[in-house]
Amino acid sequence: MQNDEFLAMSKPKIEKAPEITNVLVIKDLYKSYGKGKNKKEVLKGLNLEVKKGEVFGFIGKNGIGKSTTIDCIVGLKEQDSGDILINGMNTLEEPLEVKYEIGYVPSEPISYEVMSGNEYLQFIASAYGMSQASFENNYNYLRAKFTMTEADMNRKIKEYSHGMKQKICLMASLIHNPKVWILDEPTVGLDIMVYETLVKMIREFADNGRTVFVTSHNIEMVSKLCDRVAIINSGKVDKLYDLNLDPIKRRDLNKIFFRTYGENA
Repeated sequence: MQNDEFLAMSKPKIEKAPEITNVLVIKDLYKSYGKGKNKKEVLKGLNLEVKKGEVFGFIGKNGIGKSTTIDCIVGLKEQDSGDILINGMNTLEEPLEVKYEIGYVPSEPISYEVMSGNEYLQFIASAYGMSQASFENNYNYLRAKFTMTEADMNRKIKEYSHGMKQKICLMASLIHNPKVWILDEPTVGLDIMVYETLVKMIREFADNGRTVFVTSHNIEMVSKLCDRVAIINSGKVDKLYDLNLDPIKRRDLNKIFFRTYGENA
């Protein structure tokens, strides 16, 4: 597979403005829940820049704001204040345009289970306005990658195992060939074979000039796979490490994580 064709493009190539280096930019992000005495501030001025072509890890203990950040990025929740830019587009000002740029995998597989796997991917592709030719190319590529037979794809999703449902969600997140792949705890419930496939696809996706933003409690995976890692604490980015420039941090990331939150993290 050539470096510039991770999946078939669904849009014609057009002349564009100078290339944006920071694909995902978060500026002074605030988000709270509740009101009055029950108000809980989760994000307290979070700032972050994620580069094109990198695998970026976003880690922290439970309830610290990782999923809230992702929910704001993909449009599931609206921040109280601050800006999120994807390829220069503001997520609040251009929400539909942004959604063409991203593929999102939630922590729990969510799909229309009355559909077959094939029907569901067709449905997702139609929402993005993909041509049939592009869909079929991407469909066949992803089906082979995730070892799903045609018989599997023609079964109702409600009949799938948990692992197969996760496969379909992963395939749905990539079917439209996004530029930014956002993964929230993607390895939960995956068997070792699918896990290895996912890890290889994440690296391949970034090596082809795309960007991966991943949260995970699997610190070992994050330390081996990510180019840079941010640790969130107290509503902000507490630490940011370039694991390529400082490879010793790959070995020590687990210790750094526990030092950040204490031994009870």
